[in-house]
Amino acid sequence: MTGAAPSPASVRPAPGGGPASGPDTIRRIVTGPPAAGSISVARLDGTRTIELRELYERSGRLAHHLRDAHGIGPGDRIGILAANSLEWVLLDLAALRLGAQTAGLEPGKFTPSTELMDRYGLRLLYTDRAADETADETADRPDHGCAEWPAGVLGTGAILDLTEPDGAPDRPLPPVHWGFQDVTTIKFTSGSTGVPKGLGATAGSIDSSLTAVQEIFAHGPGDDLFVFLPLSLLQQRYWVYSALLHGHDVTLTTYEAAFATLRRVRPTVVMGVPAFYESARRQIEGRLRRSAGQDPRQAARALFGDRIRYLWTGSAPASPAVLRFFADVGLSLFEGYGLNETCIVTKNHPGAHREGSVGRVVRGKEVLIGEDGVISVRSTHPVNNHYAYARPGDSEKVFDTDGTVRTGDLGHLDEDGYLFVRGRADDVIVLDNGKKVIVRPIEELMRADPAVAECVLFSPTQTDLVAVVSPAALPADRAAIAARLAAVNAATGADERISRVLVADPPFSIDNGLLTSQYKPKRPAIAAAHHIPLHDQEAGIHA
Repeated sequence: MTGAAPSPASVRPAPGGGPASGPDTIRRIVTGPPAAGSISVARLDGTRTIELRELYERSGRLAHHLRDAHGIGPGDRIGILAANSLEWVLLDLAALRLGAQTAGLEPGKFTPSTELMDRYGLRLLYTDRAADETADETADRPDHGCAEWPAGVLGTGAILDLTEPDGAPDRPLPPVHWGFQDVTTIKFTSGSTGVPKGLGATAGSIDSSLTAVQEIFAHGPGDDLFVFLPLSLLQQRYWVYSALLHGHDVTLTTYEAAFATLRRVRPTVVMGVPAFYESARRQIEGRLRRSAGQDPRQAARALFGDRIRYLWTGSAPASPAVLRFFADVGLSLFEGYGLNETCIVTKNHPGAHREGSVGRVVRGKEVLIGEDGVISVRSTHPVNNHYAYARPGDSEKVFDTDGTVRTGDLGHLDEDGYLFVRGRADDVIVLDNGKKVIVRPIEELMRADPAVAECVLFSPTQTDLVAVVSPAALPADRAAIAARLAAVNAATGADERISRVLVADPPFSIDNGLLTSQYKPKRPAIAAAHHIPLHDQEAGIHA
């Protein structure tokens, strides 16, 4: 029952340090250069690497410029709307060292404008859009500035070329103290259920997550963490912070360049999402088909390089088939669980892993299961207890006053404290006979076929299930999809059988608005895009 005392296996106390001491990880990031490690930006045409000590020094020079030229200080907010780059990291670190906030704005989801700046209270907005797209909008705004990367960023220019003063600063930056409840950044939800909501992430929540992850994975010298998801997602910046704290390397790239650069970079850890690993599985299987007799482990190393220690996945459910595939080729793929509103809650890891689960609860988190089976999460240091930007009533639906989050996910804890997630409470379809169908297990069965990239179930008439499938390749293998439909229906109960399948054309993508930046399907958008065939009983592949 929500609010009841959880079992001992689901509770772990937060690490030491009283409220007055402030978050130690943030203090260490802003007050001292790291002793070792480097950061690389990997692109199709090569890799640029600098030492973390140089990164720290350059972020200090940029912080001086932001303070002296723009008056940026504690509590001010800087927007960053750009693809992954060294400049993104420098701005983020400079803001931390000034006590200023950032707002990570995802390209494609937001458009640079003075309206955007006003909406989110931005003193400055940095973007990699071409200057002529934004200059006219900000020319007559003395209280706002929209600073552009040089046109054709991705290595051709750097923000410090425009703003960094010559030589080292002749004075230290003013001391900054981040408290546990101070907001360091505004992060935005994926938008999978509608308009993205903005949430202020506290320094205490970042400290708690970084400490918990380090406890179970022990990143350090010799590691190179490979990051390709947008830095506008706060968790992707965690791995830069981790490098500064623990002296390991970190490599930044983009999703588009990830597979092309993996083997060249030879990382030890890849930070991915299920869609990425689904694509990786298809590439490895393709190598095996082209090279009969090749060792699957060798084919996996040909894609990921020869130094992989483990693979990280989260943000959406990974299919059992993909998890088993990577285990079979000798690469440990560890699934976890968390939301924007909670950060990392549970994680499988080398010391504790159970198939089918999303891991045990990490230090500083508490999982409560309500009478309705819905998961709630209580944190020693909550991300926040309300949204900063959302529709009226949205915060009250999700947050209790103490920051406890009602996730909307269905799940249970086993006797050893492993969390199993069954799906979303609002993704339960109620048929006209009263039967409640949890769609996630059925969707996972459909996705287990290599011909299917994604599957989303609907019931437009409340009498049967209709699947919208995004094919793994074009042209879609309709015969394989039909065969998978028959196999799934043979393995499920009468009310869980799929009556027909619609094959999406074009497939789901970020560009067409049917996937989030973390490659999660946007159910409302998919339903709207396929409204006519969903309601046409003749459309699709029939069971």
